[in-house]
Amino acid sequence: MTQSDLATTHTTMQTPLNGLAAVTIRELEHSYGPLRVIENFNLEIKRHEFLAIVGPSGCGKTTLLSLLSGYEQPTKGQIERHGEVRMIYQQGGLFPWLTVAENIGLGLRRLSKGSERQKKLAEMLELVELPMFADSYPHQLSGGMKQRAELARALADESDILLMDEPFSSLDYIARLQLRQELGRILSLRPRTVVLVTHDLEEAAHLADRVIVLSERPARIQCELVVNAPRPRNLTHPAVIETTQRLLIEMGLEGASK
Repeated sequence: MTQSDLATTHTTMQTPLNGLAAVTIRELEHSYGPLRVIENFNLEIKRHEFLAIVGPSGCGKTTLLSLLSGYEQPTKGQIERHGEVRMIYQQGGLFPWLTVAENIGLGLRRLSKGSERQKKLAEMLELVELPMFADSYPHQLSGGMKQRAELARALADESDILLMDEPFSSLDYIARLQLRQELGRILSLRPRTVVLVTHDLEEAAHLADRVIVLSERPARIQCELVVNAPRPRNLTHPAVIETTQRLLIEMGLEGASK
């Protein structure tokens, strides 16, 4: 690291898990040239908390996720990530020339013994209910199967923080609902800190412990809602319905139909 690096106004730190905080954001600002995307942003995400981020299109949700991942560095402020981070993208990231087992196996490269890798691979395939498709290629899978395989790869190496950028947006409603239920089941077995960016307000209320609503650009936290129901939860749980309604109001969409 050069002396000029030490003098910059931003820091992104990654430290071992410590206490209850998984991610801490202080006085965050980010701009692309003259375009200010995020400003006056402060947030703490607890270990194993599921946080959903919603807001208007173009407000900076995906930019915030890129900053949390470390892919981009903030213009100003500090991000502390306590643990390793993995990302699941909107369009999926499976390598088309690898089988399901080979794709998931990429998350197991740290295991030195072949027998340990095979055992863990079998566990992950069972976890996402894909053992019969271990030798299939991505183009042979449904959209939901692809997302389950990618989720297994992200969880395979015991990453602490999982960042999800509209992971189910390309699926139809029934498939999205099935994947949401699947994600809830998997996280009950293998807890992680999760940050989900979504345009689906029902999805946020269904999955998250807490939902933050961002303002128009430059993004600030407009409000935050706590979902008072244990996970995994049913879509018809009163807390899910109430939170969805409150989100509609916060987004100026009261009375809008899905």
